Amino acid sequence: MTPNRVVKNSRDDLKNRARMLVSCPDQPGIVAAVSRFLYEHGANIVQSDQYTMDPEGGMFYIRIEFDLDDLDAQRDRLKADFAAVASQFQMQWSLNRAGRKKKLAIFVSKEDHALLELLWQWQAGDLEADIAMVISNHDDMRSLVESFGIDYHHIPVNAETKAEAERRQLELVAGVDAVVLARYMQIITPKFIEHFPNRIINIHHSFLPAFVGGKPYAQAHNRGVKLIGATAHYVTEELDGGPIIEQDVQRVSHRDNVNDLKRIGRHIERIVLARAVSWHVEDRVIVHGNKTVVFN
Repeated sequence: MTPNRVVKNSRDDLKNRARMLVSCPDQPGIVAAVSRFLYEHGANIVQSDQYTMDPEGGMFYIRIEFDLDDLDAQRDRLKADFAAVASQFQMQWSLNRAGRKKKLAIFVSKEDHALLELLWQWQAGDLEADIAMVISNHDDMRSLVESFGIDYHHIPVNAETKAEAERRQLELVAGVDAVVLARYMQIITPKFIEHFPNRIINIHHSFLPAFVGGKPYAQAHNRGVKLIGATAHYVTEELDGGPIIEQDVQRVSHRDNVNDLKRIGRHIERIVLARAVSWHVEDRVIVHGNKTVVFN
C-alpha cells in the first residue's frame, strides 16, 4: 500500500504564480526595469530578493515571485516581451511556473540515509517536487522505495557494463528536471553531465579534498579533527569541484570514535542534501561560474 502524502500547498493556489531568476552586470535601473515590465503586464510581485557582488562592475542577481492572472496563457508572450529588457541589461534569466513541480530522479548505491530523508520530506509534503524514480547499481532498497509507490530501477555498473548502464540511465531520466546523487558511489561521466548542466546535485562529506580516498572518517579520526560536515554541490567534470549549494558542520571531540563520526556525518549529509534539493526545486539557486547565489 502506498503511504498517504501530505500536500501542504495546493497546486491551485500557485497556478498563477511564477518565479523569475535574473543575473546580469550590475548597473542602475535593473530593478526598476523588471518591476515596470511586470507591472505593465498586469503582474503583482509577491516576493523579491536581490544581491550584488560589487556595485562597481560586479554582477547583480535577483529572484522575483509574482502572480499573473491566466499565467499559462500569458507565459509565452511574457517571455517574448521580456527579451528586450534582457537584451538591454545583458541578462541571463529564467521564468518558471511555481505550480509545476520539478521531476526528480534519485541515484543511490547501498547507503540509505540521504535517500530516506528525501523520501520522508517528499511524503510529508515538505519537498516541493515529484520523485519520478530511484535508480541504483544495487537492488538492496527496492522494497523500501516501492513501499512509497515510487518506481525502482536496478542497473548494475562495472567497468565492462558502464557504457550500457549509462545509456539505460539516460533513457530513463530523459523526462526529469534534475538528478540527485544520494550517496551514489559511481563516477558520473562528462557525457551524462552534458544532459543536465547544473541539474545534478551531489552530497559528500566535507573532508574532501583533505581526506581523499578510502575510509575518510578513519583518516579524520586519526588526525583528531574537531569539525566534520557535508557539502552539497552541482556536479561538473571536476570531481567534487562543482558549484556549492549548501554546507553544514558539527563539532566533535576526542571522545568520538570512528563510528560516532560516521553517524554524525550521515545526519549532516541527509540534512544538507535535502536543503540543497529543496532550494533547487524552488528556483532559489543562481549559478555564476563555479559559485552560487542562494536566496533561502
